Amino acid sequence: MKPTNALLFSTCPATMLGPSSSSPQQCPSTKYHYHLAASYIAKSRPFDPQTHLFQFNPYNRLSQPPKSPKRPKSSRPESGQDAFFISQLGASPSSGEVALGVADGVGGWMDSGVDPADFSHAFCDYMAANASSSDPPSTARELMQRGYEAVCHDESIKAGGSTAIVGLLTSNGKMEVANLGDSGFILLRRGGVHASSEPQTHAFNTPYQLSVVPPSMLLRAAAFGGAQLMDQPRDAEVTRHGLRHGDVVVFASDGLWDNLFEGDILRIVSSVMRERGVWRVNGERGCVVEEDIKSVTEGKTTLQGRLATEIVRQAKIASVDPKLDGPFAKEVKKYYPHEVWRGGKEDDICVVVVVVEEEGGAGSVKAKL
Repeated sequence: MKPTNALLFSTCPATMLGPSSSSPQQCPSTKYHYHLAASYIAKSRPFDPQTHLFQFNPYNRLSQPPKSPKRPKSSRPESGQDAFFISQLGASPSSGEVALGVADGVGGWMDSGVDPADFSHAFCDYMAANASSSDPPSTARELMQRGYEAVCHDESIKAGGSTAIVGLLTSNGKMEVANLGDSGFILLRRGGVHASSEPQTHAFNTPYQLSVVPPSMLLRAAAFGGAQLMDQPRDAEVTRHGLRHGDVVVFASDGLWDNLFEGDILRIVSSVMRERGVWRVNGERGCVVEEDIKSVTEGKTTLQGRLATEIVRQAKIASVDPKLDGPFAKEVKKYYPHEVWRGGKEDDICVVVVVVEEEGGAGSVKAKL
């Protein structure tokens, strides 16, 4: 997590700091609502913001859940080897609590004749089913563990692997994130970067990953003195954050982080938030948040949908730009100074956006120096 020199904001009469947090804690009576949307595109496909968009509604439930939570390939979103899920947390949608995550299938499995998308999409489907069960997980790492165990016991998945980032959002404005690999998140607050994740890698372009490895492949690797990467959910980095009215949280696969810098994402989000009148510059108070944001988070063209599709659109453009060096090009230059890599890195891109709403708005939010 990268702390920033951001102003602290409080809705309570006095700022209350927790023992391990740089953010004020919420008042016990405050309830938070989350508005979510996902956008995505496979690397070989043109992007259409109307088609490649998922708007989350916790009340859109199937009357008869399928026997298996796994979706057939034909019904998967056009996100390539990337996958995502957004689900209510617990059996009641009225709780307002949400689980979400992004998984990026490890493309190296294609050399062994394995479709990496099978692992990542099944993994997300299993996590979604567990999150919305009558016995939901209490931590993000536990949800990752449940999803991974389900994939390992799925006889149709013989091999594969994936990175993972999983978040739990509770009604009291708390967010817990478990991140394994080089997917990640960024938390934006009132025109600034408040927190973000650090990638976990074994080496350059070799992220931590959950895997299902056939016994024959394990024996072959051992015979030649090698090893397969088989990280576990316990290896995920866990962080906890207090959320505020008007915050924007972006979860994404490395298709975003390899092509746009944090400053680029902040610029895109700030532009959309100002365009919709949610973040406003107000003289000495700096960036303030509109108290009532329901009108822009509901309806056909939502704020969260606009944010998600605009981030993906610009990441897609950057990924195929042969001249504009992005974060991946910078990393290549760092680790391999004699290599010539120019421009972006074409990849699948998957983004989930959360817009945070505090019940009652932000009328009492004041900047604390």
